[in-house]
Amino acid sequence: MRTKWYKDAVVYQIYPRSFCDSNGDGFGDIQGIISKLDYLKDLGINCVWLSPVYDSPQEDNGYDISNYKDIYPPFGTLKDFKQMLDEMHKRGIRLIMDLVVNHTSSQHPWFKDAISNPNSPYRDYYFIQKGKKNGKRPPNNWTSLFTGPAWERIKGTDDYYLHLFAKGQPDLNWDNPKVREEVKDILRFWLDMGVDGFRCDVITLISKEQPMKNDYSLFPLKGLNQYRYGPHLDEYLHELYADVYSHYDTMTVGETVMTSVEQGKKLVNENEEKLDMIFNFDNTDVDNHFGVKYFLKKFKLTNLKKVYSKWQHALYGTGWNSLFIENHDQRRSSGRFGTVSEGPLKEKSAKALAATYFLMRGTPFIYEGQEIGMTNHNFKSIDEYQDIEAKNIYNLMEKYKILKPFLSKAFRDTNRDNARTPMQWDDSEYAGFSKVKPWLKVNDNYKEINAKKAIEDSNSLYHFYQKLIKYRIGNKILKDGEYSDLLPNNNKIYASKMSSDDGEILVIANFTSKKQKCKLLPVDAKYKLVLTNEDRNEENYLYEYEVRVYEYKK
Repeated sequence: MRTKWYKDAVVYQIYPRSFCDSNGDGFGDIQGIISKLDYLKDLGINCVWLSPVYDSPQEDNGYDISNYKDIYPPFGTLKDFKQMLDEMHKRGIRLIMDLVVNHTSSQHPWFKDAISNPNSPYRDYYFIQKGKKNGKRPPNNWTSLFTGPAWERIKGTDDYYLHLFAKGQPDLNWDNPKVREEVKDILRFWLDMGVDGFRCDVITLISKEQPMKNDYSLFPLKGLNQYRYGPHLDEYLHELYADVYSHYDTMTVGETVMTSVEQGKKLVNENEEKLDMIFNFDNTDVDNHFGVKYFLKKFKLTNLKKVYSKWQHALYGTGWNSLFIENHDQRRSSGRFGTVSEGPLKEKSAKALAATYFLMRGTPFIYEGQEIGMTNHNFKSIDEYQDIEAKNIYNLMEKYKILKPFLSKAFRDTNRDNARTPMQWDDSEYAGFSKVKPWLKVNDNYKEINAKKAIEDSNSLYHFYQKLIKYRIGNKILKDGEYSDLLPNNNKIYASKMSSDDGEILVIANFTSKKQKCKLLPVDAKYKLVLTNEDRNEENYLYEYEVRVYEYKK
């Protein structure tokens, strides 16, 4: 029986290779995760999202899977995984895994057989088509989301295979029923082991329009409208629900690239039985143009408010929201969304942001290191980067020099390696992540920003998150309440109200470095102040980056 436990969850995302290295090889691993489970429990976490740990050649840090039923050896073994799962469950922590099934690795046995044998039964597991002009040109003009053509020629043939991401990530053909059965088998393998759910990677790209035609639009990403919410997406997601998810007490959250509100409502409508939640990226796109993170624009608090209101109202009474400000594909939130990344107001502004995104209807997600205020890394040269997307963008700038003035700052600020630097556990060498040089350079500020220091400081961001989590879990007003933006046109002060039959919660925050008068203050005496990041509280004013959380219980 599905209990919808996720509505009382606070999820912590672990990026395995950057979390904790237990065996001194410079890579995080499963035993390292096990060693830090008490840290997560003390923080208040009751669910973990684990980025991919499956066997993989690691062209895209594990999002290219060669064996869905085994563990990448540097991370450990299936025995280690089962131990980790048991230790999580002992602590009341559930586990959701990354489900990466839009594509496999090019090293997966299915794909290797498909391209080596024209009569292979796996040939139709992928999109393999004849090229044009005797193989000199790809089947169409689609482009990869990682730059360059979306088609790669199969060596020694006139055939091409589709890869919407890296060349080592060939797309699966979900129109083939055998592929869908393979995916169901993978799901059951992990759910039967005791895994509690899945974060479904780029799940809205799995259905492609047929036939695959040239895209003559002016939009530079060719083919997008033929696959970003394909014709059979709803059907295939419901099939997974009906045949697998409905038989387990599980949770699914879909990464839904460039979906509209109406599409989002369809995906999480509880009556349509597809996904429990989605990650839409409207909130992380408020400081860029056209949803392209490399085209930066000035942040406005009012734009973030519009996104919050849009999705809170859209899914109220229909489905459930996900709440997040960071993940492995996003730059750090410190210095973003109106906060500051250094100086005396750094942590205080992070607390204000934390309260505003945390206290709405939905399941909050925390990305590793977010709770201690980890920041972007100032990488010095391309040689320090590991991410394939970053390297592709850099090569594009080198090829087209005219782009450099527009993209160079954005490239430094927004590349994915900013979120992937090793977790900063203490002020020892390599930040306590490892005893040897890690796979990716540790941020230089680890002596000032680390978990040990944060735990010892009762006024730290870590302890503020701890209080937020304790307040959030089991709170009926947040679980059932309706969201209202109380100051939608104010670009300095955030103010929201959650209202339900159980009462009301007010969140009021100053998003500036100056004292601000607020017309909502003082609040009615029926409200009790339950959380704040400021020792001083003036009746009519908010101090710089001050946030107050009030509650009224009926």
